[in-house]
Amino acid sequence: MTEPAGTRQITLTRVFDAPREEVFAYWTDADHLKAWWGPDGMDAPTVVSDPRPGGELTIEMVGHGMSETMHAVYREVVPPERIVVDASVPGPDGEIMLRSSHTVTFSDLGGRTKVTVEAHADVFRPEGLAALEGMGAGWNQSLQCLDDALTGAVDRQILLMRAYPAPPEVVFPLWVTREHLEAWWGPDGFSVEIDELDPRPGGRWRFTMRGPDGTGYPNHVTYVEVTPSARLVFTHGGPGDPGPHFTTVVSFDEFGGRTALSLRHVFASAEDRDLVEERYHAVDGGNQTLERLGALLDELA
Repeated sequence: MTEPAGTRQITLTRVFDAPREEVFAYWTDADHLKAWWGPDGMDAPTVVSDPRPGGELTIEMVGHGMSETMHAVYREVVPPERIVVDASVPGPDGEIMLRSSHTVTFSDLGGRTKVTVEAHADVFRPEGLAALEGMGAGWNQSLQCLDDALTGAVDRQILLMRAYPAPPEVVFPLWVTREHLEAWWGPDGFSVEIDELDPRPGGRWRFTMRGPDGTGYPNHVTYVEVTPSARLVFTHGGPGDPGPHFTTVVSFDEFGGRTALSLRHVFASAEDRDLVEERYHAVDGGNQTLERLGALLDELA
């Protein structure tokens, strides 16, 4: 048998605010898998799932200008506790480029569910080695997409993505230090004046966004989660803040020495999201803000 050109094994754990039976169904039911499978920016338009030992699991993934199909077999299915899946991805000529397996265990936490993913992959062709580099980021993003599907956030959020040529250890501090935030935060033509910055759970970030015409827009942020070089969660909204309040989730995933950054603004409803998009041009402004972050990284490099 051909020796693999590269091998990687990872273990990830995530807690979901949903009962174990529901989370298990999202891993095995075809319609549920379509709703979340794959990293940010990828869709799964075609899924075949026969969750029994020897049953078929086929998932077509489309996005980022590419398309690939995972052909897999369920090796073990113990509802609602455990599944084991063996998979393969062919190259353009039909020869196997990657073989992988993942074991998923579901632990009941009294109405919540802890999911542990143990994934192993072997790549047999050099052009597939990038998949190993992105394996951790891909699984991290996929688990966030699962959380979005379980909570319904996928229907009421704005998702922005960027890849930066620096590791998370370099990118993350630019989000939590005053001098750096003042250099890049906000859309083109805007500046930020920071009154308070305390990046720890429960800490506050108070600042004024000043537009090109000099108008000031006060902002009140409260940090919920601060995991250095990995994840930030904070809520927007305080006394006198106009518009809907929302929660921002920022993920920093390492990808071959780079950072795959995903930024989610999660609103209470789809109507609130649409209002912010239309009135405040949140997508354009968010994209400009992330571009400014990239420009600052270039300067610092």
